[in-house]
Amino acid sequence: MILLAAAGVAQSQQPKKISRIAYLSARDQASDSPRGQAIRLALRELGYIEDQNIAIEYRYANGKSDRFPELAAELVRLKVDIIVAAGGDVLLRPVISATKTIPIIMTGGGADPVRAGFVKSLARPGGNVTGLTNLIEELSGKRLELLKEAVPSIDRVAVIDDATASANEIELTEILPAAARALGLTILPWKVRRASELDKVFAGITKQRPNGLIVSTGATLNTNRKPIVDFALKNRLPSIYGRREYVAEGGLLYYGADLTDSYKRVAYYVDRILKGAKPADLPVEQPTKFEFVVNLKTANQIGATIPPNVLVRANRVIK
Repeated sequence: MILLAAAGVAQSQQPKKISRIAYLSARDQASDSPRGQAIRLALRELGYIEDQNIAIEYRYANGKSDRFPELAAELVRLKVDIIVAAGGDVLLRPVISATKTIPIIMTGGGADPVRAGFVKSLARPGGNVTGLTNLIEELSGKRLELLKEAVPSIDRVAVIDDATASANEIELTEILPAAARALGLTILPWKVRRASELDKVFAGITKQRPNGLIVSTGATLNTNRKPIVDFALKNRLPSIYGRREYVAEGGLLYYGADLTDSYKRVAYYVDRILKGAKPADLPVEQPTKFEFVVNLKTANQIGATIPPNVLVRANRVIK
């Protein structure tokens, strides 16, 4: 009896297993902070507290796509339980190449995961990858439409595209041209592969004298939001973005998936997998909530008057 009691005490004192989650971001730590913090908060709501019952290994690529493979390989060597790939398909590909066994959770950026070959279908992913797809490329036509509605006088729209994000190719060659034709607009595309090219792109756009601007998503652009927003403000260009963070820094409009809701769903996938679910059996989710954000402070700064019928549709207005 004494031996059994002692064994019971020893067992109860055994430390609980701490699950190890890898968080690999395409961005730098500062610009990724809102996303990372939102995911940590959502995990906490589900009972997962960092350094208590989960440990998180953070890696930031600082917008340098050539670092993705080495960082992915490093995390795989650590034998983590899950990898959260916080970036688009350019980040996701080297993570998938690095492991076919560790569960990988997509956070929503990048291409259609079925077309990109990351999963067999949204309903039955079939491998070690699951998570979210935020329809980023599909929504670009809607962004162009909203920009035109917000500033009806525009007719020439510059597009700053992140050339490192392959999902943007369809956006640039198919979706935006079709939307522009329907709206009677001319689009002026510019590709950026690295931050050092931005000044040259800004100079080229200035020469073309557009009266509107769309900025696509991707690690290079997302990491360099401030110079892009500053350029739009300096040139009084009405602008719309594929990431909400641009508007917080002075961009005019954002339209896309409700990111707060998306980040909560990332935590849901972590929870399900840690409780034994297989990524192959967890359907990839598309967004059900969308956000339209208008920065009225910026509108006043660039001399744009947003029509009441557009303002009333905004989920959030920054004054």
